[in-house]
Amino acid sequence: MPLLGKAVMLLSFDIVEDAIPAHDDWHTHEHLPERLSIPGFLRGTRWVSVDGKTRYFVMYEVDRIATLQSEGYLERLNNPSPWTTQLMPSYRGMTRGLCSVSGSFGMGLGQAGLLLRFKPETGLESSLRARLLNDILPELPSRDGLGSAHLFEGALAPLMTNEQRIRGADAGVDWALFVTGYSEGALARLVNGDLSRAKIEEHGGTAVSHAMYRMHYMLTDREVSA
Repeated sequence: MPLLGKAVMLLSFDIVEDAIPAHDDWHTHEHLPERLSIPGFLRGTRWVSVDGKTRYFVMYEVDRIATLQSEGYLERLNNPSPWTTQLMPSYRGMTRGLCSVSGSFGMGLGQAGLLLRFKPETGLESSLRARLLNDILPELPSRDGLGSAHLFEGALAPLMTNEQRIRGADAGVDWALFVTGYSEGALARLVNGDLSRAKIEEHGGTAVSHAMYRMHYMLTDREVSA
């Protein structure tokens, strides 16, 4: 599968406009390297909105879901650096999901990404999962302009930590779909086609939202360790 691990952490947030340049400098040169030095963190990607919705989407691929409550990760969250402490108050509307990877299809990560978030109706989880994993996602990566498609399911509730206390309590994530490719137009067509709100709701999804992103920066654990 194109993802590097069996779990992911998904973060969506805005930053106070005046702090955006400082945030991007910090996130690139300190924060991502710090996170990717934690055992089990494999790759981090930062994405920026192209449709005027929540500005940032960050995805960390990790080896297993337990890594997201590991001693190494919690130690960082409870002991933020001075630069982190300075930037955290600039965050707005943080959503942080600790998710298992239910399905991952295709190869690679494209520079354009479509993120859909939704909740399964109670009692329809299995049928919705089966519909997505068996009928919809496997064939998407073969379409023109697309390359990979992934289904994530919230698996853990984030613990309150010192870093979170600085910026305010995080919201959670239920289920999410992330499709990447090289054509924003191809991804946009999914919103009106196979991954439209109506299609997701038809098979048992609720509270459907979507946002389009362009990759901003990527880092792997191998680069950090080197």
